[in-house]
Amino acid sequence: MSEASVSTQIYSKEDTKLRSMVTAIESSLAMIEFDTEGRVLRANDNFARTMGYLPEEMRGMRHASLCTEEFRNGPEYVELWEGLRQGKAFQDKIRRVRKDGSLIWLEATYMPILGDDGQPCGVLKLATNIDSREQAAARLTAGLLKMSEELLVRASEGMNRSREVEEAVGSVVSGSEDNIAALRQLERQSDTLRGIVRSIKDVAEQTRLLALNAAIEAAHAKEYGLAFGVVANEVRKLATQVELATREASRYVEGIEARFREIGEGANRSRTLAAESQRRLRQAVDEFQGIGEAAHRLDGQAREINSIVS
Repeated sequence: MSEASVSTQIYSKEDTKLRSMVTAIESSLAMIEFDTEGRVLRANDNFARTMGYLPEEMRGMRHASLCTEEFRNGPEYVELWEGLRQGKAFQDKIRRVRKDGSLIWLEATYMPILGDDGQPCGVLKLATNIDSREQAAARLTAGLLKMSEELLVRASEGMNRSREVEEAVGSVVSGSEDNIAALRQLERQSDTLRGIVRSIKDVAEQTRLLALNAAIEAAHAKEYGLAFGVVANEVRKLATQVELATREASRYVEGIEARFREIGEGANRSRTLAAESQRRLRQAVDEFQGIGEAAHRLDGQAREINSIVS
């Protein structure tokens, strides 16, 4: 076999391998090709279907027509195409407009195609549809923010209830000299209750800050979302702290309630005040139980975030 024949076979094998690689890429990725003025030269089936078009419909379209009005009229759009014409590749998470006007998130890479003279003569864009992931992250982040706000509200309500308990304790102290020792113990427990409520409020405020950080991470999350997963784990830890603080607060409140029942049995003059205090304490228990429920839901949200980004 001649040297030319061997060379031809080698090139033929390389060409076949290259064509197979291109076919594999085309079948798994959304691809579209533009000229340097931003006109569509070709779009594969994956890209056209993702955007709601037929491939032939996209030929000749302007790239700007696929962008949001805000983006195409802003300086970033000009910078994108100036960079591509200078041979600079671009990769980022982008939002584009489908044929029906709906918006879709894509992970996209723009790569300048160089001609024989080494200058860009076109642009190839490879894209992955990440819309479901981004929408899920946005929903979960919104839910996380709502949970943290609810936790703050409930913590504030618990604080208000604790103030009512303090006032009730003061009323009973002034109306029952015989039970002064027991009431002093109640005052100490009430001080502990105030500290626990403040702790819950602090944890709730930290939770809200972490939720806001989660929202920021969701807006900038890449494919792996590692930072967002770290934030979710921290939120879960805080949710656990809130549950523990809630249980402890409930135990203290129930102890105070039992003491008030003893006072009611031992002092006729204090009975009415003790009953009112018990009612308020029951309300405080309900508020703390609400905090516990919110913490459980917060933990569930964090677990769901972890399952998405892991």
